[in-house]
Parts: sequence; structure tokens; C-alpha cells
Amino acid sequence: MGKPGPRWQYRTRLNCGANGGDAGCATAGRACTNGQFQAVVLRRLVNADGTSVTGPQGIWSTWGVTCFPNELPGSNLPTMAMIQQAFRDIDFTQGGLSIQPVGNVTLVNLPTFFEADWPETGVGPDEVDTSTLLGYRLEIQPMVRSLTYVYGDGNSSGPTQSLGGPHPDGDIRWTYTRAGAMSTRLDTTYGARFRLQGGAWMTIPDTVTVQGTPITLTVREAKARLYE
Repeated sequence: MGKPGPRWQYRTRLNCGANGGDAGCATAGRACTNGQFQAVVLRRLVNADGTSVTGPQGIWSTWGVTCFPNELPGSNLPTMAMIQQAFRDIDFTQGGLSIQPVGNVTLVNLPTFFEADWPETGVGPDEVDTSTLLGYRLEIQPMVRSLTYVYGDGNSSGPTQSLGGPHPDGDIRWTYTRAGAMSTRLDTTYGARFRLQGGAWMTIPDTVTVQGTPITLTVREAKARLYE
């Protein structure tokens, strides 16, 4: 039996243009419909012991492009599923509420106004979470898709895109018909866009709903008194 001869060795990179760093990453993201990013396939000829052969064939060169890079031996590139998981793993900001009347106390049969806000902790709407995914810089920017205002008495408003507002013009308001301690909150449904290696922004086909921090609103019953 003769000695093993040279063989082709393959590797892949995302089809993001020169040096993998320009806006061509958007092309890589949109070129495929199977949840993977288009990849450039490189190959070189190596000897049986793994050393590259002498000459042009022993130098890494472009062989083609593929939408199935992870089916090639040794390929390990980001996929849309990985992007979606990174999105779900973000430490999102929990939405809060500004309530009028102030002091988190209101009265039965009195319109109560609600306004959305987000504290500085966590990653909030339009902020950017930056990480590294398989060697590629990944930026994810969450955006509000919808809001749900939970009033604590079994009623809610939403999903809506309204941020509400203060008295008298706020369009998110509720009138309680009974007294009690109401656990109110704002639930935020986030969508997001992302980019790899500083390329063009692309939409993540997914949403995440984050339950807001509960705020206890005390509803009191006004009592009428007659004075002489």
C-alpha cells in the first residue's frame, strides 16, 4: 500500500467582506434562509502529516460560498439560533411605572394615570449590549415592541405601544371600583436588532417579554361627610 498523498483542508469564515469586518455581514445574514449565515469556504492542500504543500495550492484560498457552513468539518460559525439565544440571555431592564395621583395612593372612582419608565439597571430600550460570539463582535439593541399595563385588580391595558403620561392628558388610565392594595406593574415585550463586526443592523426574528417590577398602589374609598 502506498503512502497517503496530499489532501484538501477546509475552513470557513462569515462572508463579511475584507478581513471579516465591513458591512458585508448584512449580506451574510440575508443571503441564507435556513437560519445560518453565508460563509466563505477556504481550502489549501496539505501533506499527510498536516503540513502545507509547497506552492500556490498550499496557501489558503477561496473555494466558494455556502449556506451550510456548519456541515463542513471543523466549521464553527455563529448561527441565527445563537443570536436569538444571546438576545434571550440579555439582562433586560425591568419596566417601572410613574403613577398619578403621586404617592402611590388613589381613590375609588378617581381616574388614575400611568406612565412607563425604565430604571438605569440592566439593558433598556435602545441601549446596546455588546459581547463576543465565536470570535465575532456581536451588538444587540433591544427595542420596545409592546407594553402591557397591569392594574392589579384583574384588569390590564395592552399590548400597546403607548408610553402613557401624566394627568390630564395621559392616555393610559384606569378607574378602580373597589378599595385595596393593588400590585401594579409594566410588562415590556422587547424585540431587537443586531450586527456582527460593526456591519449593518439586522432584525432578530424573536421577542422577549420581561415582567416589570411590582409597585403596590393603595386604593382608598373616599367618604363623604356633612358639616354644619
